[in-house]
Amino acid sequence: MTGTMVTMRVLRISHSAVVTAWRGREAALRARGIEVRTLSARRWEEGGRDVDLDPQPGEDVVGVRTVGRHPNVFLYDPRPIWRALGERWDVLDVHEEPAALATAEVLLLRALRRSRVPYVLYSAQNIAKRYPPPFRWWERRALRHAGAVSVCNTEAGDVLRAKGLTAPAHVIGLGVEQSGPAPLDAGVAGAAAPARTGYVGRLLAPHKGLDVLLDAAEADPGLHVAIAGAGPHEDALRRRASSPALAGRVTFHGHLAGAGLSAFYRSIGVLAVPSVAAPGWLEQFGRVAVEAMAAGVPVVASDSGALRDVVGGAGVLVPPGDATALARALRGVLDDPEHAARLREAGLRRARAYTWDAIAEQYEAMYRGLLPGPDLTDPATSGAGRSADRGVEVVVVAYGAADLLQRALAPVAGALPVTVVDNSGDADVRAVTEAAGARYLDPGANLGFGAAVNHALADRLLPGADVLLLNPDARVEPDDVAVLQRRLLAEPDLAAVGPAQVGEDGAPARVRWPFPTPRAAWRQAAGLGLGPDDQGFVIGSVLLLRAEALARVGGFDESYFLYAEETDWQRRARDAGWRSAVVADVVAQHAGGGTSSDPARRETHFHAGQERYLRRHHGATGWASARAAVALGAVPRALLPGDRGRAARLRLRLYLGGPVRAEAALGDLRAPRGDGAAPPAAPPPGPRTLPEPVDEREPAA
Repeated sequence: MTGTMVTMRVLRISHSAVVTAWRGREAALRARGIEVRTLSARRWEEGGRDVDLDPQPGEDVVGVRTVGRHPNVFLYDPRPIWRALGERWDVLDVHEEPAALATAEVLLLRALRRSRVPYVLYSAQNIAKRYPPPFRWWERRALRHAGAVSVCNTEAGDVLRAKGLTAPAHVIGLGVEQSGPAPLDAGVAGAAAPARTGYVGRLLAPHKGLDVLLDAAEADPGLHVAIAGAGPHEDALRRRASSPALAGRVTFHGHLAGAGLSAFYRSIGVLAVPSVAAPGWLEQFGRVAVEAMAAGVPVVASDSGALRDVVGGAGVLVPPGDATALARALRGVLDDPEHAARLREAGLRRARAYTWDAIAEQYEAMYRGLLPGPDLTDPATSGAGRSADRGVEVVVVAYGAADLLQRALAPVAGALPVTVVDNSGDADVRAVTEAAGARYLDPGANLGFGAAVNHALADRLLPGADVLLLNPDARVEPDDVAVLQRRLLAEPDLAAVGPAQVGEDGAPARVRWPFPTPRAAWRQAAGLGLGPDDQGFVIGSVLLLRAEALARVGGFDESYFLYAEETDWQRRARDAGWRSAVVADVVAQHAGGGTSSDPARRETHFHAGQERYLRRHHGATGWASARAAVALGAVPRALLPGDRGRAARLRLRLYLGGPVRAEAALGDLRAPRGDGAAPPAAPPPGPRTLPEPVDEREPAA
């Protein structure tokens, strides 16, 4: 952490912070110089019993009354939150699911307070659930405006992106204390035998797999099972444990925490995490597995949900629900000291990634990514004056048209690292790319422009470099790219810069446009043009993106197929305090739609992009207003003869039926290609040229 950084203030709201051990994150953040206040439930059920908030010396934690007991359906007493939001904060961390009622409450209070503090959310939900209204409505709104989301498993991030999240989703695990290995203590908590297997967690059926664990114990009479936890399935488990097949080999120790839980881990030779998938539930993390590894206890877990990522090679994975395999794996650990020792060492190494210090470091990075614009006090993050050593990486999204691609690559390939993502799987495109010395990627489907760019960014040739988006029908010289980068880095709040452009005939082309708004749509309908573009976006045919802005804003929204991806990205960058600019003394050549052979399809994709953008940034009401404006404006123009009349009639049909619906009727644009199949008959997702204008001056909204 750079000494010149200003102290960051974080307001964190989390009902689960009622558990003292789980506030280790906040303690580690404070140790890093960050001021953190935590608002937590005064009392909450954890581990099958009610837990009261117990503030520790030096903690800035406030207990808040709650109404309701379900994590997604409860409310806080709004008064402490209202008072806290009246103070100055750099980040608001709402550690609740996006669809939770409490999340809607906190964000409503934030709006009523007229607070502009950026917020982050949390999610563990790794199943794509479609919630009923109004949960679905406020979940969508919360995701639309979030600055980032922390998720404890990769699948949760994928679920949120499918629901419209465009901000970064940071995979950050749940932290634990690294207690270190301890010898087996056969006298603690009634230990019965060296073959003692432990279970820690809520006693729930069927998804926690306790019945599978008891099946395993029945299959191996030498196994003794110690169960720490409480829950509604306890009575049924006790009845089964008293059966002749298990009598005397299953002990119950109730809910344990702190020293009691540490003693329990010392009393077992292996921990079983036998979770199984159930309707509407999949293991989301498995904190007890990390706790056990941190205590030097070998882990045997089901290969279910997030357990594969959490346990991985540091433990033993068995098929979910397979009692025979579970018994065999448990016995293999208990009977083989060398095997157990290897697992113990691997588990300790794995657990270091989940210490509170490691977790706090990741949270700090996420928080700093929400600060408005770059940290101008830190040269390591501002990027000023670092053009000579950070480099530029070029990404080209191609779809056929190998001859145009060859012209685009000629100046830059060899001078700069270049990746071509070929959405068409065209052999000629591959040949041209490889002949130029560029990297060729075939994603196996026509992903669209934004998703194809993300595909390249997921495996960078030059990590930390700025990224130049280059259309296959555009051409720019390496010296001009260097000028673009110098301008980009000279002003620390620039997220993107683009050159002036000319067509093949030398005529200048417009490269900067105002962000679409319902008001602009009505201006166009009245023939008044779009209005000023000084706070607008730069088209993506030749566009240099700042590395720090990419890290903070995230990649492109993959719900857009062909148009408005760069508009949306620059709007999100603007909301985070960045801006875009045109470098007028650099000129690039751009053929303009030269790789597209179907204007009607291009118009459909363009207006579908507009609909998505307006819905995303202006809501359903804003979209309805803009839709009405475009449709009404198209009516008189539809009576004109020639191309203008045909374009207006097409636009009217699109807006009456809905552009996104019309795009869907084109077929599954992202369907995987079969081996050896010809490129699908879809337009190339790459041209960044706007369709023909509505009137003599301005393009469609």
